[in-house]
Amino acid sequence: MREPDMQKLDNLVGRLVGDLGAAVSGVLVTLGDHLGLFKAMADGTPMTSAELADKIGVKERYVREWLSAQAAADYVTYDDETERFYLTPEQAMVFAEENSPAFFAGAFDVVQSMWIDEPKVANAFKTGTGLGWHEHSACLFRGTERFFRTGYNSHLVTEWIPALNGMHEKLQAGAAVADVGCGHGASTILMAQAYPNSTFFGFDYHLPSIERAKAAAKEAGVDTRITFEQATAKDFPAAGYDLVAMFDCLHDMGDPVGAGKHVKESLADDGTWMIVEPFAHDCLKDNLNPVGRVYYGASTMICTPASLSQEVGLGLGAQAGELKLRKVAMDAGYSHFRKATETPFNMIFEVKV
Repeated sequence: MREPDMQKLDNLVGRLVGDLGAAVSGVLVTLGDHLGLFKAMADGTPMTSAELADKIGVKERYVREWLSAQAAADYVTYDDETERFYLTPEQAMVFAEENSPAFFAGAFDVVQSMWIDEPKVANAFKTGTGLGWHEHSACLFRGTERFFRTGYNSHLVTEWIPALNGMHEKLQAGAAVADVGCGHGASTILMAQAYPNSTFFGFDYHLPSIERAKAAAKEAGVDTRITFEQATAKDFPAAGYDLVAMFDCLHDMGDPVGAGKHVKESLADDGTWMIVEPFAHDCLKDNLNPVGRVYYGASTMICTPASLSQEVGLGLGAQAGELKLRKVAMDAGYSHFRKATETPFNMIFEVKV
């Protein structure tokens, strides 16, 4: 082994200091999100730490330290002349406005689950048994819904569904839709709100998520047009659906080919299987970037262990890429596989028999 290059070492340590600061800031984002600190600052009014503490009923000394750390991260803005803190409109969209197209705070709930569940994943590394989705801490389920809902709010109805040939028109006229792996039902509810003439069914094997989805649908006023039911991707009722959608979950399945075969049996004539997956190139070297860093990390701690805990245990991972996903569809017996559209974070595929 060669002698270390001290300049390269300094550069690496410098990056690690930034990464350590980001990790610490992530904990503080979660703290501020859960306490309501960001939402209390959402209107952009400059406040002292005492004013913010009084507004939400917590101790000022803690708030002062939290605000200082957030200002150092540039997540909160500090005015030195007035000694007050505030959120810019951009910061408010990211940290305080739950339904904004850039809301990010929920992502840190997912990261929290990774830290909490690290011993479980370490054991899975040693035993090879995997770690089921249901075996994770509850913050994973909450964080996944909050984080992915941002992308669904921005793209699902306006871009992704219209990118599927004729599907927007079918849903407007009235169609039957299955949302498989629906989690807390964010995607199902959005579609039901946009297409009042259609009927929706949400399926997930995780019963607590199904119960939360039912409550969310009632809160949104669409519970009469959505049926949520506990079922797996290989045994949900086959009822001639015009659209079967899987949002960011196919790669978590132990047997995605088997799931695809079941989808084929459940589709109506000319029905469509819509696959939404994390954006990835086919070659590893092309995924070595900030987005790939997040997805490979999440895949290590959540997605791959989930797949390996199930029958077959294919372990696609969250960076499967188009070629691997195409092979899954072809092995399941489909003849049509087309990338309909993409975003920096997602790929959307139209699959038909």
